[in-house]
Amino acid sequence: MAAVGIAVGLLVVFLAVAPLVVPLPPLRETVPPEELADPNSRFVRLNGVQVHYKTAGSGKPGFVLLHGFGASTFSWREVVPAFAEWGTTVGFDRPGFGLTERPLAWTGENPYAAQSQVALTLGLMDSLGIDKAVLVGHSAGGEIALLTALIHPERVAALVLVAPAVGAGGGLPAWLRSLLATPQARRLGPLLVRRIRDQGRTILQQSWHDPHLLTPEVIAGYEIPLRAENWDRGLWEFTLAAGPTGVSDRLAEIRVPTLVVTCDDDRIVPMQRAAELANTVPDAELVVLAACGHLPHEERPQAFLDAVASFLARHGLISTAEPSDP
Repeated sequence: MAAVGIAVGLLVVFLAVAPLVVPLPPLRETVPPEELADPNSRFVRLNGVQVHYKTAGSGKPGFVLLHGFGASTFSWREVVPAFAEWGTTVGFDRPGFGLTERPLAWTGENPYAAQSQVALTLGLMDSLGIDKAVLVGHSAGGEIALLTALIHPERVAALVLVAPAVGAGGGLPAWLRSLLATPQARRLGPLLVRRIRDQGRTILQQSWHDPHLLTPEVIAGYEIPLRAENWDRGLWEFTLAAGPTGVSDRLAEIRVPTLVVTCDDDRIVPMQRAAELANTVPDAELVVLAACGHLPHEERPQAFLDAVASFLARHGLISTAEPSDP
């Protein structure tokens, strides 16, 4: 029995120590995010995080574009010109994605947490002199838009929720987040998220109704952030920070004009889920686009813009319901 106890003890020690000392293969060909930026890219330090963003247009209303999981400002490329005709438009890379810095240590609030992303959204608005904005949130970005409207309704003129992923399980259970936050798991976790490089194209294909529209140029645009230093560790920290926001239980409290745009072939966030959300938010409007998947602003940009323009015009936020061709 003593031998068994010793063996078990040695195994426990090994499992606790080995992850901390086993050499890990380094990421190859990664560079500082600034080296991957476009000519119109901008960076600003907000709440201790170097944030990548892009702006277009001027005047009111303001528009803040919040991308979904695995995306970046690149995902708005087809619709930004039309939004810019309506008013000041800003899109930024949420922590964990795009070319925004991936903090690996911090004091105070976790920069990857949903509440911190709300503060980041408002901080960027403040830095650009936008007192009130239409928040356009795609997929997981829709939850950040809703949370912002719940916490700071005075800063939100309207919501445009695009295939919103809200209340999808609330992230990882608390016990599992605690386990994965141990030094051992934090060191090995990035190896797991590196698999997104192999799975990313499959997920993208599932996001399109017509995968033939997924050109090599689009794939390349989505994969640029995978060359940013520490992208794997940042995505791991984002995963650990994902927890319940309470948004799905407070949808009836939303008091700003809300448009929900979904598609009939969304295999990521099914159309029915978006319809249920629209039915719960008071006076929300629902638009279902045909023959598109999870990315209507990329796959059917003109139909998406027509729906948004009509909504904004009805609520007096723009003077015309006829956006220019993207």
